[in-house]
Amino acid sequence: MPETVVAVGHDEVAALKHVALDGGLAGPVKVSCAGLAERLDASNQTASRRLQRLDEAGLVERDIVSDGQWVSITDDGEAALRGEYADYRRIFEDDTELTLEGTVTGGMGEGRHYISLSGYMAQFEERLGYEPFAGTLNVELTDESVRTRAGMANLDAVPIDGWEDDERTFGPAACYAATVEHEGSTYETAHIIVPERTHHDERQLEIIAPEKLRDVLGLEDGTTVTVYVEDV
Repeated sequence: MPETVVAVGHDEVAALKHVALDGGLAGPVKVSCAGLAERLDASNQTASRRLQRLDEAGLVERDIVSDGQWVSITDDGEAALRGEYADYRRIFEDDTELTLEGTVTGGMGEGRHYISLSGYMAQFEERLGYEPFAGTLNVELTDESVRTRAGMANLDAVPIDGWEDDERTFGPAACYAATVEHEGSTYETAHIIVPERTHHDERQLEIIAPEKLRDVLGLEDGTTVTVYVEDV
């Protein structure tokens, strides 16, 4: 049977925030339902249910003991909080920018093939203003940047529509404006491309640009780069 995905709402995120304020991002913290209920202005039963839903959604891990429970926030839980943080940054700050760090890795060659397809290339030229080099720069993110990446969902992106030819259907993608930096040299006309369907996990970035970034910035496998992501 398919795995059931448990959705959480603002009430659960509020409980998650209080666990984080108590130190739950660093490791397990002791939480009593009575204490959490008081901070949430809710009943003990409601506080308990919110922790249970956070656990079922994979946002926290719990160890229930006789006088309470030890709760720690998972990577997915931290990503949810970072998403909230990114929302508030957009409300209160004029410029929103995410900073991601990682190392250059070799790709599987798929980027070169798909970017060169006419159905995508025409949209790149029209919507991004350039014809991308036939290939992507692949970056493996650090653990911290994997969590920071969750904030990209709150940034505006250039949509690339799906299309089809006589043989198959090609999925849509989103392009986020990015600047790539290495040892003081920067390249500003670049985009992180996020296909709707991809073999990569959240640790991998695929970056397109009008030129071959490896040559322009002197990059090779294992080189550390910083990628700044902005609203379009």
